[in-house]
Amino acid sequence: MTDFTVGDDGFRFDGEPVRLLSGALHYFRVHEEQWEHRLAMLAAMGLNCVETYVPWNLHEPREGEVRDVGALGRFLDAVERAGLWAIVRPGPYICAEWENGGLPVWVTGRFGRRVRTRDAAYRAVVERWFRVLLPQVVQRQVARGGPVILVQAENEYGSFGSDAVYLEWLAGLLRECGVTVPLFTSDGPEDHMLTGGSVPGLLATANFGSRAREGFAVLRRHQPKGPLMCMEFWCGWFGHWGAEPVLRDAEQAAGALREILECGASVNLYMAHGGTNFAGWAGANRGGPLQDGEFQPTVTSYDYDAPVDEYGRATEKFHLFREVLQGYAAGPLPELPPEPVGLAGPVRAELTGWAGLGDVLEVLGGPEADSGVPPTFEELGVDRGLVRYRVSVPGPRQAYPLGASGLRDRAVVSVDGVRAGVLTEECGTLPGPVAGPAEVELWVESLGRVNYGPRLGEPKGVTGGVLHERQYLHGVRARGLRLDAFEEPGAVGAVPFGSVETAAGAGDAGRTGLFRGEFSVEGAAGVGHAGLELPGWTRGFVWVNGFCLGRYWSAGPQRTLYVPGPVLREGANEVWVLELEDAGEPWVELGPGAPVRAGSPGVVQR
Repeated sequence: MTDFTVGDDGFRFDGEPVRLLSGALHYFRVHEEQWEHRLAMLAAMGLNCVETYVPWNLHEPREGEVRDVGALGRFLDAVERAGLWAIVRPGPYICAEWENGGLPVWVTGRFGRRVRTRDAAYRAVVERWFRVLLPQVVQRQVARGGPVILVQAENEYGSFGSDAVYLEWLAGLLRECGVTVPLFTSDGPEDHMLTGGSVPGLLATANFGSRAREGFAVLRRHQPKGPLMCMEFWCGWFGHWGAEPVLRDAEQAAGALREILECGASVNLYMAHGGTNFAGWAGANRGGPLQDGEFQPTVTSYDYDAPVDEYGRATEKFHLFREVLQGYAAGPLPELPPEPVGLAGPVRAELTGWAGLGDVLEVLGGPEADSGVPPTFEELGVDRGLVRYRVSVPGPRQAYPLGASGLRDRAVVSVDGVRAGVLTEECGTLPGPVAGPAEVELWVESLGRVNYGPRLGEPKGVTGGVLHERQYLHGVRARGLRLDAFEEPGAVGAVPFGSVETAAGAGDAGRTGLFRGEFSVEGAAGVGHAGLELPGWTRGFVWVNGFCLGRYWSAGPQRTLYVPGPVLREGANEVWVLELEDAGEPWVELGPGAPVRAGSPGVVQR
């Protein structure tokens, strides 16, 4: 029987010492038809293992509505075919710059600050989920002939809490569910993190981007024996909307990787290939030392400045890492698979159809709630998407400032049908006063839930109230529009589209809405990808042939959305653009995408 063990002196496979050279690749950030190519790229770089998280909220967006947990199993089967081992990090919390850290909104909305603790009701829903998910892992462990060699218990728990009872219970639950491979934890190389996140008897690993000798010295104070492993070697970093791109010098990153390996340690490159936050699943962060400051939503691209870029191509960092890893390989490394082919030349998609947001909401929205105070997204059952709030200003009364307290995250506001401004958490009051009587409408979008730190699970929407002067306006009608409503078969076909000229004549209402168009692609079967640009458009989402590419936003730095080649069809293709703030030119353009990164102009040391 095949056996993978953790010994005092290192990892062993069937009794022989092995070093894990792993790379993170999240199956949910890569189109399934591209898994094989991306895994081949990892093998060609010199890796013998792949690591993936599992996002609970993707697979159970609403309680009891379980979707395609078999995707994890299919990915692990692809890993086995690629000749690699697998490390699985099932959560229930994953961080990963993913919406809500992977926790479903129905969980955080119900349990609040009790999530990730020993709370009995929270543990009950975790156990129910794990008993659904874990058979995908259990039947693919190495002892059963599969690729899975390690499974994580929770994730970076020492950055969040110190509930040892919860962690030990979770480790026991993994064993009860049939996980027999070694379990591990991963935390930053700081005493309080390792103290809070480690579990007696489980392998502790460290996460860092540089100064490996210092990091491992801290880890050794907590774990004197056993393999050294950097479970997240941050060879790049992610980006936020409205911020400068974050890049790491390739030579410096290769030197940091070499230092890890010179310590005799194993490593997991985070990320080896980042992929894309399709369908609005990008998370967000809070700035400040206590993660309680400025709201920072994560961009759609999860390129991560990784050695394999978002388009699946080898970068300078890839080739430098390959040189380092070659020195630890038993023989010659595999050749690189063929590079994905981009769309040949630009293709313009004319947007000829339009439907106002109100009409889209009538067809695809949820039921309207009428309550004294504004319900949150969680109370309306909306994870990703937007909510329309309507409230009346009684009158007569003189003009006073009007705004929203506790707004998360961004609202386009109209008063008596006329655009009055855009509100944010930082600027929650309209620029001009409002007199009564008046009818106020706020279209609020969640820009991604916090995925790390003490603000994990914070609610979205108007979480305080709508204020006129200091008076709350009560009697609020709210209706949610979930992004996944657009994915229902035939749903968008029921939307009453008019011509795009109708939008131009609709005044303020025509600046937002759902736009539709077509474009033609010749030889789509040989296309590996495309890049989509929206000239003059402000903020919203794009679908190609019903596949949601994710959020676009003129705030930058991202300007191009990645289009996986398998999404494109030979001949006619359809595109939808949901603009939430201010429409641009009546067309979008598809091209070959961004050039391969030849180097990193900036240096970010992690």
